[in-house]
Amino acid sequence: MPRIEPPLGAPRGRAARDRSGEALITMAAGERFLGRDLLWLAFNRRVLAQAQDPTHPLLERVKFLMIVASNLDEFFMKRVALMNHRLRSGHDLVAHDGATVREQLAAVRSEVEAQQREQAACFEGELVPALAKEGIRFASYSELSDLDRARVDEWYRANVFPILTPLAVDPGHRFPFISNLSESLGVLMVQPGQAERLFARVKVPEPVPRLVAVPKKGPIGMVTDPRDVVFVPQVQIIRNNLDGIFPGMEVQEVMEFRVTRSAGLEGDGDDAENLLEHVEAEMRQRRFADPVRVETPPNPSDAILTLLAGELELERSDVYSRGGPLEYADLTLLAALDRPDLKHKRWIPVVPARLRDEDTDIFSVVRERDLLVHHPYESFQASVERFIASAARDPSVLAIKQTLYRTSRGSPFIDSLIQAAEDGKAVACLVELRARFDEDKNVRFARQLEKHGVHVAYGVVGLKTHSKCSLVVRKESDGLRTYAHIGTGNYHPGTAQAYTDCGLLTCNPRITGELVTLFNYLTGRAAAHEYQTLLVAPATMRKRFVALIDREIEAARSGGPARIVAKMNA
Repeated sequence: MPRIEPPLGAPRGRAARDRSGEALITMAAGERFLGRDLLWLAFNRRVLAQAQDPTHPLLERVKFLMIVASNLDEFFMKRVALMNHRLRSGHDLVAHDGATVREQLAAVRSEVEAQQREQAACFEGELVPALAKEGIRFASYSELSDLDRARVDEWYRANVFPILTPLAVDPGHRFPFISNLSESLGVLMVQPGQAERLFARVKVPEPVPRLVAVPKKGPIGMVTDPRDVVFVPQVQIIRNNLDGIFPGMEVQEVMEFRVTRSAGLEGDGDDAENLLEHVEAEMRQRRFADPVRVETPPNPSDAILTLLAGELELERSDVYSRGGPLEYADLTLLAALDRPDLKHKRWIPVVPARLRDEDTDIFSVVRERDLLVHHPYESFQASVERFIASAARDPSVLAIKQTLYRTSRGSPFIDSLIQAAEDGKAVACLVELRARFDEDKNVRFARQLEKHGVHVAYGVVGLKTHSKCSLVVRKESDGLRTYAHIGTGNYHPGTAQAYTDCGLLTCNPRITGELVTLFNYLTGRAAAHEYQTLLVAPATMRKRFVALIDREIEAARSGGPARIVAKMNA
């Protein structure tokens, strides 16, 4: 086998060797690792590739473009914010791949700009023309007929104008606070006969759909025929009615912009006496977190951009000017159109064969032998939801314990836990308050559960509880038996229909016994335990995985069969 040498002048790393001792690959330490952030963006490029794939139905491709943009928002809020924080703190650290923070930020900008160019080209060059052929068209305000402009203006005056709040900047008015991911218009204007230019910000209201349907028949804003509809961006309607917002003023420059703020740096709350109150305080502070990015259309107003960068304390390298919609989430209305011919056929999960008889006791099914379910191909509702709902109703069940990292509004799991507690069962639930971007929702769930008598724990200080497991203790003819569900996905009926996950329903005492110990640690802070069956991070998971990998390495070195198959989250 030929040797693979590092680039000229690169530091030498350890060489992997075959059974004869000959080096197979020689790599520098930095070459053995890929940067975390560029890898994250590489994953996002895979999502972008799905949007570019012409074999997908049109509205599915629209959804993929929305996911690309949403992923980038999260990336800036978390990863870019962290890199900026390190730079401001004077820590231009070298990562595992050998790059400094400044080098990482430069590489990130280059890749993000490339992705956004491709994203815009896909939307404007491929999807917009293809959708037009399907009767779904986009129009600018100026492209509307005189009659339609009059109809749109009337709709604007009734539905948008009353909730607009223009905020001016002058000696009596400070620069307005601009909330995270909000879409705004920056306006430079003068009073007639005066030279001084004034700046004002107009926030595009969120309660009103960002894409406004202009049907041939029927009221503005309503899609009466999904096969023949025109959409106009709300921001363009506002922009063309600025004379009514600033009467008597001469508008000189207008620029649409969007601000991204940091999601806040995660604190572990070690010094917090009450983790719930600590998380609530963090959430209040996050609203005012530092800006990390400003997005504008191509060819932005230099005057407005200079003012924004100065007030938001951003560098020009934090400004991203790009084509396509400034807010891809505006396309939600488009993706929701009643056009099944432009979407994938809705997948209906199959009910696991052993659970098809709805009258069969699910505990007897699990008692017979373990049940492995694969979502979304097998029904989450008919397996996992049924397991917890049955436990809540079953008079033989004495106790239910569950972890909740993310769940849905109106969650059937919350309802089941409350029902069980109100029926006198011992119910405990660990709600992870620091599930990123779901903190507010989880705080409400925690308070709701506590109100109904559920014992709620908030996680382990200094760690996030990411495990998804449930425990049910049931009184049976031969004594108490413990049942469990351990899954890779959240107890979330919505994401369970889209994400691929596995779940195990079992009453194997080797598993359930250790799960009892784990819950005692999570809710009661019992002493740490050396688990033999469960892989629990950070106690045993990494050590066990490394041992398994080392076993396969030794098998390969000795000429025996060796294989590693692993599936993990990006």
